[in-house]
Amino acid sequence: MKNQWLVRYSEIFLKSDPVRRQWENVLITNIREVMPGAHVRNERGRIWLDGDVKPDLLKNIFGIVSFSEVEHIRLDEIESHLPDYCRRHGLQTAKTFAIKMKRVGTHSFSSNDKAIEYGNLLRKEFPHLKVNLATPDKEIHIEIRGNEAYLYDTVIKGAGGLPLGVEGTLVALVSGGIDSPVAAWMMMKRGCRILPLFVALDTFLDETTIARAQRVVEELAKYQPGIELTVISDTYLAAAKEELIRRHLEKYTCIFCKRRMYRIATAYATKMGAKGIVTGESLGQVASQTLDNLVVLTDAASDVPIYRPLIGFDKEEAIRIASEIGTFEQSISHASGCKAVPKGPSTKARLDTIREIESKLEATAMPLPV
Repeated sequence: MKNQWLVRYSEIFLKSDPVRRQWENVLITNIREVMPGAHVRNERGRIWLDGDVKPDLLKNIFGIVSFSEVEHIRLDEIESHLPDYCRRHGLQTAKTFAIKMKRVGTHSFSSNDKAIEYGNLLRKEFPHLKVNLATPDKEIHIEIRGNEAYLYDTVIKGAGGLPLGVEGTLVALVSGGIDSPVAAWMMMKRGCRILPLFVALDTFLDETTIARAQRVVEELAKYQPGIELTVISDTYLAAAKEELIRRHLEKYTCIFCKRRMYRIATAYATKMGAKGIVTGESLGQVASQTLDNLVVLTDAASDVPIYRPLIGFDKEEAIRIASEIGTFEQSISHASGCKAVPKGPSTKARLDTIREIESKLEATAMPLPV
């Protein structure tokens, strides 16, 4: 008998053989990165671990849909070993149970045959038990592979998604609020490594806001080890806001601010070889995120794609995910926030109007700080 960990993935299995092998190797590399003391072996549809396995780390690795600690025995040992295994795992305290069988390989029996056989065996050992296949108090899983068998009673949910890195790299504009780290996490889940970027707007933000963004990124490091926040300071907004006030156009401050952020993020993405920008924008949530204003903002980053995974979310959905992934508490911690927001920000900016104003501002000529 040997204890191991059975790791399951889902979407990888659906890929063509060359892609599947490549993505399996990426997943195995990611597992070894966070658990160098674990020994990894893979078969089609399954990864097996033994050695120094840390379940709390395993559940944060993207690409893993679930995992279980298993007891590894020979096929011909199941009958003698199963009652003792079930006793050690509390089956005697249950009222109902179910045998869940999975079988790989060629055998003289069916999975259903063995499920009935082992179920009858356990009912003799534990006479009070009744079978309930739909909602049992206890499930006993038996996976047969060739002449080997694996027993387990618990399935631990993993992070799911695709292995981190298989889709390349994105720059994530991270403010430290609730939405942007959730958006970054969602793109991580789809296989993207993230380069978090915070654009510090001269005198309109202080160190508390940057510190909050840093703490949020530290939480994301559970899912992408080694992730670090890049802070780029920029003096554009002070100059632009002064000109906008002078022209009685202060309502466009947030539009010009975010267009500048997009341009900085675009330049940074190009410099780092990233394939796009991810933001936490949700349609209609704040003034700069109306459909009209998003058109104007997107124009400023025309050289790279912009990904907005939260675009159809309401706030409660974002809060739920933030709470689940561990960023929520940091996102609501104290920070001063932006002091440049006007009293009546525009919600229906026109692209031609913004371009015309931009062409007349001296601040537009300021070089990007990248």
